[in-house]
Amino acid sequence: MPSTESTPLDRQAEPARVSWLEGGEQRTALWRSESGWPVPARVAIADERMPAAEAHRLVSEGTALLWRGDYQAARQLLRALAARIDKGNRRPPRDLSLAFRQHREQSFHRAQLLGLLLVPLDAGHAVPLRRAPDVREACVEAYGPVDAAQDSLVSLRELLGVIGSHEWRRRGVEVPELDAPGLPGRIHPHYGVFAPVRGEYLELVASAPLPEVSRAMDIGTGTGVLAAILARRGIRTVTATDLDPRAIACARENLDRLGLAEQVEVVEADLFAPGRAELIVCNPPWLPAEARIPSDYAVYDPESRMLRGFLGGLAEHVAPGGEGWLVISDLAERLGLRSRGELLDLIEDSGLRVLERHDTRPTHGRASDTSDPLHVARAAEITSLWRLAAAG
Repeated sequence: MPSTESTPLDRQAEPARVSWLEGGEQRTALWRSESGWPVPARVAIADERMPAAEAHRLVSEGTALLWRGDYQAARQLLRALAARIDKGNRRPPRDLSLAFRQHREQSFHRAQLLGLLLVPLDAGHAVPLRRAPDVREACVEAYGPVDAAQDSLVSLRELLGVIGSHEWRRRGVEVPELDAPGLPGRIHPHYGVFAPVRGEYLELVASAPLPEVSRAMDIGTGTGVLAAILARRGIRTVTATDLDPRAIACARENLDRLGLAEQVEVVEADLFAPGRAELIVCNPPWLPAEARIPSDYAVYDPESRMLRGFLGGLAEHVAPGGEGWLVISDLAERLGLRSRGELLDLIEDSGLRVLERHDTRPTHGRASDTSDPLHVARAAEITSLWRLAAAG
């Protein structure tokens, strides 16, 4: 089993390279891993002749498999490996807190093993395998412009994510709250930016009563969806902030598509933009847990850093008579990661008071998925919009 002592968030400053022996020759290529997985220490060549059992044994020992056969056969092997890994997973305990921790560990271990099935990318971002799709445009979106001198290796699982993200970006996600006459409301997420696929928190922001607002802020804007909803509600000036360059580019593109670029300014900032606003909205990651791969930051807020930062700075940045809207679910409470009392203490200690709370039940598919080890918590989950004001 690969070691879990270091997490893939430990990225190297310089582009990493992977080396392997093939056909009696030493070869090397750029190592691509947006999840930050370490460079494989051992690489074996694989194709259709390798049984799934042998492939499972090798990846369990930490050996990466460089695929040289048919691309579609590699996808079949990935599914076979996933089935073998899942079969060996333990049944979740009844205690939801323990079930959550076990589920995370098993998911991390699963991602480690499946990430060891590799495919090549040539210098033009093409996959030089039989029956491989054209992934060049998708790879440019994820990895940047082609480097004509750099062949690379990437995990098939990551490449499938890159392809899927490209399709999300091309088609967009329907957001009814953004519909306008002659202009359907769609958000086009970029690679690495969390897609707004859960509608309940969007409905809350679209329907909560507005204070008198001349300027609003959307903290951690991501795709720009909440900033767009605020603008659609008639707020003339909205400042959307984020630290992630991909999110900033994504939000700007979406707001331009929606005809809101003059109404909404997207700026790089750690939480708050300069100045004050009558309405400040934040939808932080909902679970206070360690982020083990970069994509975790869309879901997990280590030590509640973003939540604490928003609450702690809100009184300083909200205009007199204004409000802060905290959009968050109680899933953390149901999993034993944070109590309601702790959340209320954070609000009070930040010099804030609760004006009102608007709740909604989940409508997403996972809430009805009984095979999910966390189903009991997800089915009972409540998403809330907390209307907050300075205590003074």
